[in-house]
Amino acid sequence: MKLAAYAVQETSARGRVYPEAESVSRTPWQRDRDRVVHSTAFRVLQYKTQVFINHEGDFFRTRLTHSLEVAQIASSIARSLQLNEDLTQCLALAHDLGHPPFGHAGEWALQEVMKEYNGFSHNDQSLRQVTRLEQRYVHFDGLNLTWESLEGLAKHNGPVLKPDPYLQTYNQYYPLELSSYASAEAQIASISDDIAYHSHDLDDGLRAGLLNLNELRDLPLVGEALHEAKKAMNDCQFTEHFDNRLRHEMIRRIIDYLVTDLKTQTLRNIEALAPKHVDDIRYAKIGVVQFSDEVGKANQQIRQFLYQNLYYHWRVNRMSRKGKQLVKELFSILSENTDLLPKEWQKRLQKASERKQRKGELRVVADYIAGMTDRYAIEEYQRLTDLAVLA
Repeated sequence: MKLAAYAVQETSARGRVYPEAESVSRTPWQRDRDRVVHSTAFRVLQYKTQVFINHEGDFFRTRLTHSLEVAQIASSIARSLQLNEDLTQCLALAHDLGHPPFGHAGEWALQEVMKEYNGFSHNDQSLRQVTRLEQRYVHFDGLNLTWESLEGLAKHNGPVLKPDPYLQTYNQYYPLELSSYASAEAQIASISDDIAYHSHDLDDGLRAGLLNLNELRDLPLVGEALHEAKKAMNDCQFTEHFDNRLRHEMIRRIIDYLVTDLKTQTLRNIEALAPKHVDDIRYAKIGVVQFSDEVGKANQQIRQFLYQNLYYHWRVNRMSRKGKQLVKELFSILSENTDLLPKEWQKRLQKASERKQRKGELRVVADYIAGMTDRYAIEEYQRLTDLAVLA
């Protein structure tokens, strides 16, 4: 497929930190995507919480299925806008590589315990994962992704005016031009994340019985999708699994509304900007990948609804509290007794100890915990304490 002039292209690519001969059969961003897919961090996403902890049911989203859904939506949008689909897919698949166990509860726990030591954020951790923590190659740590992929990971939410400490340090070593926007491909990956989790968290909330369809009737865009889904179901010949079919029809329509509006508004923005090169996208005054004002407001209302009615539902709060407490206690045990860390992590710890950096030692412990799945964190806690948790 011929790419638009403002897409990320091989002719304008800025290369990798460690020079490598490029593949004769794959683009640089196909290689990046494949490295992400084969990474340890990507594989363990299958047992990391999206909203519901792993043992609560086999049919709820995990960080892995969420990432795959983001990649599908993002790829479709990029292709229709003649953008670099490989780069978009890579960023969509990599955006949650740094998420710790138990979703945002685990992240909040690590933020608290690392508050005096440069804190913790899953975005910062994703960059650490692909630049340092993955140890698969003989010539370098990390995945040695292209500049464009690293830029997209660092700036997918827009210009970074107050970078996290690791990003700030890394940017001095390998400048990612943090004060500008990222490529249109990175912007698509970011907003596709919103589309995926808003629609699919509604789906999981309904499946779990924490939400009901009556609550959604007056929610902008969602209520319209529900109304149209009911009309379609009235003409449907199927009577079995009616509620499941209705739910899926509604979710399908929500995704379609959001994606269609996003593509339409983004094309308007691109026509107004008239970019001739990817740098015209980067140095624009606003991000070009956006919803229309009306749908953007509706999307924010969906987000607010989910926070009020799902993410802080009392049943979710109970599990989140347990997950947060477990992570904090794991950190306390391992930071005070670093000889309990596995052998390969002892080696990483030794480097920090040689530099007499307590901050570095604690970062190793945080890295170790951040890489755990929900299941492994529970089992590790039980091994260290003989206490059962998260029942």
